[in-house]
Amino acid sequence: MKIRPLPGLILLLAIFITPACKFKSSSRNNEVGKTLSTEFNLDDLQRRTFNYFWDLADPESGLIPDRWPTESFCSIAAMGFGLTSYIVGIENGYISRKIAAERIRDQMRFLYHLPQSNAMHAVAGYKGFFYHFIDMKNGTRYKDVELSTVDTGWLMAGILSCQSYFDGDDLTETAIRDLADSLYRRVEWDWFLNDNDLLSMGWFPDRGFLKAQWDGYNEAMLLIIMALGSTTHPVPAICWENWTKPYIWGDYYGYEMVNFGPLFGHQYSHMYVDFRGIYDRYMAAKGIDYFENARRATYSNRAYCIANPRHFNDYSDTIWGLTACDGPGDKKVDINGSVIKFMGYSARGAAVNYHVDDGTIAPTAAGGSIPFAPEICIPALKAMYEKYGSALYDTYGFRDAFNPTFTFGPENINGWFDKDYIGIDQGPIVIMIENYKTGLIWKVMKKNKYIIAGLKKAGFSGQWLDNP
Repeated sequence: MKIRPLPGLILLLAIFITPACKFKSSSRNNEVGKTLSTEFNLDDLQRRTFNYFWDLADPESGLIPDRWPTESFCSIAAMGFGLTSYIVGIENGYISRKIAAERIRDQMRFLYHLPQSNAMHAVAGYKGFFYHFIDMKNGTRYKDVELSTVDTGWLMAGILSCQSYFDGDDLTETAIRDLADSLYRRVEWDWFLNDNDLLSMGWFPDRGFLKAQWDGYNEAMLLIIMALGSTTHPVPAICWENWTKPYIWGDYYGYEMVNFGPLFGHQYSHMYVDFRGIYDRYMAAKGIDYFENARRATYSNRAYCIANPRHFNDYSDTIWGLTACDGPGDKKVDINGSVIKFMGYSARGAAVNYHVDDGTIAPTAAGGSIPFAPEICIPALKAMYEKYGSALYDTYGFRDAFNPTFTFGPENINGWFDKDYIGIDQGPIVIMIENYKTGLIWKVMKKNKYIIAGLKKAGFSGQWLDNP
């Protein structure tokens, strides 16, 4: 099975600019899927999406698959999102606190006791970090994937959310807090620093550190914050200033902001930190916070899709959303005299410095941005639900992606619809719906001493951070 690269690495390795091309609307049957029997509602979507993480965890290891129904390895980032989703499940009455706590304790215990060393194989990680993908049964490195900083970061974000949420005195909840502390504190963040005082994206036991580094605005904001907040292996405060130096501020489709093409880069850190009303030095100078920046990015992504410069099928004010997701596959097709390169998994997006678009839309783009702009995101999800029906929406909510322009082959006569759900795209939907409804995960993380310390060390101040 083809290994999905880190989203951040995709941005460095898979950027290309394609010329504008015009497509004629195909004569597709409007009934692309069975009409669903109930009206769209967020509660049903959230419950189904939560079930991905609860139902599909391996019964022995507790590890969560990268995707389903295609057989796959465990994504440690999806594991982190899953741990947080269990908190959402408790608060919504999907599962009991006791049963969830017991599962989380066992999952953390399994992770903590996995072997760690610089060996090539039969280990899960090194120096507290974990490999990007690990075997679903035994938790060891999948093939030759990298030791991943950002994916370890998302695992740790999930672990810290459980540490702050489970505050009871019983043995299970005490064990969760202790295991969470042990897992986070053993991560040697400073080991990953390069000569620029920035974190490398990855490491291989036979090749060393990747030259690619985490700087500029992207999905790794929370990674840097957690590294700053460590009490055992912290990175220096200068790392945040170095992180912000390459920011690209500019106007895109009428919205001034720090630019980043795929919407996941504007969503992931916001799943865990309420950036409303808190500012670092860079954003204070711009007069907006990161939450407002993400709101503008959401609107800009939609505005690009409405303009639809490449004239793909179905793009509109309600059918939109470019982010990292599956695609119909690597295939070049001549359409009306223009050669179009369709892609498999790729970080799709649009910004002043980034254009990757092959007509593929991912529901998680709108679903993970609901708190920023519910007035456009909820109608988008509703429109996708009503227009595509069961071809797109099924057991675990929205399938990962669809491409109405890809109508090649008898199975795609009505467009291409993914058969899989992907864990790292499911996570933003279930967590951000909850943040929109109740602010639950934001409230939980406001109690975490490591997150607070990291934000303050990065120079953030304002509102809730100054007055906890």
